[in-house]
Amino acid sequence: MTAHATSRMRRARRRDRRVYLFSHPVLFALLASTRRRTVRRLGGTVLAHSRAAFRDGLTRVPLDRTAAGTTGGAAGDLTGGDLLFNQDGDDHRGTRRTLAESMSADGVERLRPVWTTVLDRRLAPLAAGGRIDLVDVAAELAGATAAALLGLDVDARALAAAARAAAAAGAREHLPGLPRPGGRRAAEAATARLTALLTPPEPGRDPAMAAMLAVAAINTTVAALPRAAAWCADADLWAYAETAPDALTSELLRVTAPTPLLPRVAAAPGTIDGHPVHAGDRLILVARHAVDAHRTDPRPADPAPPQVAQLVFGAGPHACPGARLARRQLADALRALAAFRPRVVTARVDRRSALPGWSRLILAPAR
Repeated sequence: MTAHATSRMRRARRRDRRVYLFSHPVLFALLASTRRRTVRRLGGTVLAHSRAAFRDGLTRVPLDRTAAGTTGGAAGDLTGGDLLFNQDGDDHRGTRRTLAESMSADGVERLRPVWTTVLDRRLAPLAAGGRIDLVDVAAELAGATAAALLGLDVDARALAAAARAAAAAGAREHLPGLPRPGGRRAAEAATARLTALLTPPEPGRDPAMAAMLAVAAINTTVAALPRAAAWCADADLWAYAETAPDALTSELLRVTAPTPLLPRVAAAPGTIDGHPVHAGDRLILVARHAVDAHRTDPRPADPAPPQVAQLVFGAGPHACPGARLARRQLADALRALAAFRPRVVTARVDRRSALPGWSRLILAPAR
């Protein structure tokens, strides 16, 4: 790598680190200070940093999917539903089968015109030399896709705003620390606004499940797409969007790790990377460290093996069923942007979002 390319890569990493330092500084300072050990115990909390520990935490330790402070616990607490995040056994497998059909290769191809239409319209100002806010574009794209996936006739941007607000309120309610005044009421109100937009859902789909699908799909897209584009602009990776889109997409999802950590609770004793875990232990599975996002820059010409890159979507029975959709959507968006080789004009961290990301990312065409 040339000195110029190295300098640009460092610039890209410095910018991306801001989403962690400004959005959840205390939490990520803790993770950074403990990552030298593959597994670190702090009282009843076990921090899993290594690849083996992360994978073991999802595949070798029985998990309490409804425990307070976990994704499933927060979801079920707010919506009152039996969700993919907190289901077990036959219910969990049945829900995953339903989602797998919607997000199969054929299902994704059926959805693809939804987001490509949004991209064609929303990126048009770049062709005329204008600027765009990619966060706003990503929100509309994600909202339109989620609405189509759920069979809803609802405004895409309104759906995205409601899903982002519900996720942010829920995250603030369940973050470690002192209780936040009014946090519970804010989370319930945000969830109610989202549920109202999703009623009635597609026939045969539970409203609580629809809410969680919308929250997951929209928030990860709004977090991932602008961050990936900023990396491309700062590190001059746009050419790979045209010549090696799959490799570029895989590497950018790896280094951004849109869901950087997974909070879980052990339901029974087990081991992760050779370290004992007790029933009731709180597990913090750090996806960002498991895939080396914190120290290995994106390498589209020599991407990480699929079994490593895939970990940002979980593992085993806890793998995200939307991985194919997320990869195809991001690849299409980066390819569309690459035609303009956009540069970053303004990047503002979202200090309230559930996932590390930008609240504004203004792009202008470089050609």
